[in-house]
Amino acid sequence: MSFPFPILTPEEAAELINHGQNIGFSGFTAAGAAKAVPAALARKAKREHEAGRPFKVGVLTGASTGPSLDGALAEAEAIAFRAPYQSNGTLRKQINAGQVRFVDMHLSMVPQHVRYGHLGPIHWAVVEACDLTAGGGVVLSTSVGASNTYMRMADQVIIELNSRHPSSLLGMHDIFEPQDPPGRSEIPIYSPSDRAGSPMCVIDPKKIAGVVFTDLADEAGGFDEPTEVTDRIGQNVADFLAAEMRGGRIPKQFLPLQSGVGNIANAVLAALGQSRDIPAFEMYTEVLQDSVIPLLENGRCSFASTCALTLSPETMKKVIADIDYYKKRVVLRPQEISNHPEIVRRLGIVSMNTAIEIDLGGNVNSTHVMGTTMMNGIGGSGDFTRNAYLSIFSCPSTAKGGKISAIVPMVSHMDHSEHSVQIVVTEQGVADLRGKDPHERARLIIDNCAHPDYREDLRAYLGLVAANSHEPVSLIGGLAMHRQFLRSGDMRGVNWDKYR
Repeated sequence: MSFPFPILTPEEAAELINHGQNIGFSGFTAAGAAKAVPAALARKAKREHEAGRPFKVGVLTGASTGPSLDGALAEAEAIAFRAPYQSNGTLRKQINAGQVRFVDMHLSMVPQHVRYGHLGPIHWAVVEACDLTAGGGVVLSTSVGASNTYMRMADQVIIELNSRHPSSLLGMHDIFEPQDPPGRSEIPIYSPSDRAGSPMCVIDPKKIAGVVFTDLADEAGGFDEPTEVTDRIGQNVADFLAAEMRGGRIPKQFLPLQSGVGNIANAVLAALGQSRDIPAFEMYTEVLQDSVIPLLENGRCSFASTCALTLSPETMKKVIADIDYYKKRVVLRPQEISNHPEIVRRLGIVSMNTAIEIDLGGNVNSTHVMGTTMMNGIGGSGDFTRNAYLSIFSCPSTAKGGKISAIVPMVSHMDHSEHSVQIVVTEQGVADLRGKDPHERARLIIDNCAHPDYREDLRAYLGLVAANSHEPVSLIGGLAMHRQFLRSGDMRGVNWDKYR
């Protein structure tokens, strides 16, 4: 294959990038993430550090990435700045140690913040593709993320042309970038299957500094086997949605679903797929995991709009082998569109996400353990929660072998307020917070969602609060369970008399 662009090794591409520059990488999860160039960049950083020279770059992606990007760069101590989301253990430690500046952002907002200049200049875009034309047409691989915006806004572009992903992916993507104010018009998507843009990105070919040929699989991790707890959460969500439909609060044709990432999300989708009370449904979400593929095959999911195919290698092979089938049932969009509040509100999406902890008011912490330690980031949960027809948050009622309650008097960090959170689900049950005042919400969450080991503690906390207060909040006792854990390693055993 011949291109009017320089053919580079990963090392040659890395040599083009300088200390202090900002890079927009492809990748939304490990799907479609650049792999060869960031790994070479990490090796360069190590050489520079050994020579006594500084070398760090700013890293922007769609969301989290794989070991060859976030992992390799973090281990090389090559990241100065990171946005908008990550899930790598080494990088997480560096962020929490103050060694990497991390900006946690709503994923739908990242592309427009880049266009507005809020995140600084984009010196380079390093993007994985499955095909490339001489005129600058770029067919992305298994995700879109913010790649289209990074390439358009970057000074220069490096393409990783990955033969592991066939050019037959052409036609699965729908690349659309909204106008900026004051000339912004509506996004013409009125159902999950609508298309508004182009099957490929088109950039100025003069910006392409080189092409790196690769043959690398996506570094998608697996998920744990379902447990009794995750299965019960999934069934509780399915039963609740079925009851909503019977009650006429969800139309008979159902509503599009958004589901987060992880074991609980997989359990929820499995339960919905098996439910005889729920009709075939569409998805308008940001990530498709392995659990969705059987639902597309058996017709339980009739169509899926997403930003990334976050599939295991085995499942990806299956999809590629029958790509024409899936191109009729799946579309890949930029994260600015897959997560856009306008479309979430228009389609009436049922949003399902997970929490670290939930308090008695219905406020949700989805990012920080004990209020200060960043886990991954808010991701797209805020994009969907605040604009959904129905917003659901789920989590196991306890963690650390029962030493931590996920239901707490007051969250130690708030990502989603009581104004956006409608339904709380644990393996214990469901709390429907719609139309409830703060005291009613608190009692519902304790009775229906808290673990029995913690219900009396939570009721004791309510005893500190004046019955005629609007919010059942004690400023001195709100974080008592967190303080108890930090002192003893167990949230149980709070002496509530100290907080009266």
